[in-house]
Amino acid sequence: MATIKELRRSRIKKGIRGRIKGTTVKPRLSVFRSNKAIYAQIIDDVQGKTLVSSSSRSITEKINKVDLSILVGKEIATKAIASGITEVVFDRNGYLYHGRIKSLADGAREGGLKF
Repeated sequence: MATIKELRRSRIKKGIRGRIKGTTVKPRLSVFRSNKAIYAQIIDDVQGKTLVSSSSRSITEKINKVDLSILVGKEIATKAIASGITEVVFDRNGYLYHGRIKSLADGAREGGLKF
């Protein structure tokens, strides 16, 4: 049975996905946060393909989760710029724009992505 928190997140997620859509020119930067890791993907919704992805599981440093999210944001920004993507639409995936989600977005901005 789904908890109230999960139902709330799914309702917010549907509203966000109804408003934003990634295109070939301006793809979508989607974020997923679990208790242990954080994942980011840059997705072209027109073709239905993931263009670039990054996660905290590939980073072996022992630091706190917020700093790890900043590193993931910088990593996905460098991969995106290397593949020719400079501008994205940010999809927080129903999570509040706070903590690890905000730090990933800030890291991506520091890395050179615009959104």
